Amino acid sequence: RGWPVYRGSQFSTISCLVFISSLLYAMIKLNLPAFDYKLKKADGKVWIFDGIRKKYVVLTPEEWVRQHFVQYLIHVLSYPKALVKIEGGLHYNQLAKRSDIVVFNRAGNPWMVVECKAPEIKLRQQDAQQVAVYNSTLKASYVVITNGLRHLCFEMATEIKSLPELPAYPA
Repeated sequence: RGWPVYRGSQFSTISCLVFISSLLYAMIKLNLPAFDYKLKKADGKVWIFDGIRKKYVVLTPEEWVRQHFVQYLIHVLSYPKALVKIEGGLHYNQLAKRSDIVVFNRAGNPWMVVECKAPEIKLRQQDAQQVAVYNSTLKASYVVITNGLRHLCFEMATEIKSLPELPAYPA
């Protein structure tokens, strides 16, 4: 039968297709627990509510992964919500960069940095290098790269050590 076409004042056909394609991103099944999310449509885009930043942000495939991963950290692994920061600014070689997720320890120092990719992006060595660049400034103990389907976690000790799972948050 094809795609539904909405007629009338609520949606134009084009904004309807944008809405539907954005919702398809929201339906991508990730290797993370589902959570109750809030979506809205405005300005021809779909927005998702970010409970950390306390505002709606444009829903992209990467944002879908980021929101799921944050919920996983907080609700499954019991990382303290107040110590999670999303899209924090940092400087590397006088360049302004943005880290996707940073989890701080109770002393307020970066403990884990997470780089999120869209689900269709295969995790590559250059993604690990991007997080390593961020971490050279942050000096977090752990680095994670995820596309929502696969999660790679590394302990940044004297030697970089791959971990089979994310660490428990320190007591």
